[in-house]
Amino acid sequence: MRVYPDQLKNNLAKVPSVCLLFGDDLWLVEDCKKQLINAAKKQGFDERVQLIQDPHFNWQDLIQEWQSMSLFASRRIIELHLPNGKPGTDGANVFQLLLQQPNPDIVLIIQGPKAGLEQTNSKWFKSLDSQGLYIPCATPEGKQFERWLDNRIQNYKLTLHHDAKAMMFNLFEGNLLAAEQAMQILQLVNPDNNISAEQLSSYFEDQSRFSVFQLTDAILNNHQKQAQHMLAQLQGEGTAMPILMWAIFKEITLLLNLKLAQNQGEPLTKLWGQYRIWDKRKPLYQAALTRLELHHIEHMLGLASTLELNLKQQGIEDWVGMSHLCILFDPRAHNRLAHIELS
Repeated sequence: MRVYPDQLKNNLAKVPSVCLLFGDDLWLVEDCKKQLINAAKKQGFDERVQLIQDPHFNWQDLIQEWQSMSLFASRRIIELHLPNGKPGTDGANVFQLLLQQPNPDIVLIIQGPKAGLEQTNSKWFKSLDSQGLYIPCATPEGKQFERWLDNRIQNYKLTLHHDAKAMMFNLFEGNLLAAEQAMQILQLVNPDNNISAEQLSSYFEDQSRFSVFQLTDAILNNHQKQAQHMLAQLQGEGTAMPILMWAIFKEITLLLNLKLAQNQGEPLTKLWGQYRIWDKRKPLYQAALTRLELHHIEHMLGLASTLELNLKQQGIEDWVGMSHLCILFDPRAHNRLAHIELS
C-alpha cells in the first residue's frame, strides 16, 4: 500500500512486515526510517540488523537472517539497502521466497533511490507492496512543501510572521535538510517570540552556513566586487559546490519566471505573492529585472545548466565557471564572456 511521508505516522499502529522506503530526498528517507524503527521498537522489535547490496553481498545472508532465531531478542528489524534500487533476478527470487515464509517476528525495511515505473511495475515490488507499505520519498514542492514547512514549524513550536514564513519557503524549497537545520537554530535562539523576516535574515547572516544567501543577494544587486569576494571566501571555507549551485540556479530560474510573466503584462505586485517573495527581497528582484533582459537570463540559465551537468556527471567543481556565472548578473558582461565555452 502506498503511503506518503506525511501520512506515515497514521499508519504505524501496527508496523507491517515489509516497508519499502524509496526516494532521493535524504531528509525524508531518514525521517521516515526513524519513524518506522521507533514504532517497531515500541512494538517489541528491539534488535536491528543492517545489510547492504554491495558487490560482495550474498542473498543467502538475508535468508539466514529471516529464518534464524535472534541471539538477543525475539523480534528484529532487518534493514536492507539497495543502492541502485534493483535486487536483480537472485534478489527478486529471494523476496518471493520470504513472502512464502512469513515471519511475524521480523520487520523488513528495504531502502533505495527513487523507484521508477520499471521497479514499481515489477513482480517483486508489487508482491512486497501488497504485504506492507511503500513510502515514496520525493522532495515536496509548491503547496506540498508549504504543508511540510507548516508541520515542521509546529513541531518546533515556532511562531513566524507571514513574511518570515514566506522567506523560509523561498530560501529552502527543495532543500528539506537546510530548512530543518534552520528551524533547529531558530528554536535555540528565539523559541518564544513571533519571528519577523528581519530577525530571520539577521540570524542567517550570523551563520556561516547561510552565507551562500548573502552571495545571492549581492549578485541580484549587481554588487560584483562584493560577490566575487564572497565566492572566494566560500571556496576557501570548503563550501559544498552542490549547495552553492542549488542556490544560484534557484535564483536564475525565479528571475526567468518573473521576466516571462512580466513580459506578458503581469504586474509585479501579483507576482510577489505568487512566488512568495517577501518585502525585503522585492527591491533585489526589481533591480535585477530592470537590469537584465530575457536573453541575458536565458544565457545565465544555459551556463548554470552546463555547470550543474559537469558537476553531477563528471564531478567537476568549476569555481571559475561559477565566478563567470555571478558576473553575468551584470548585463554588460554578456558580450565580454560570450566567447567562453565550458568543456
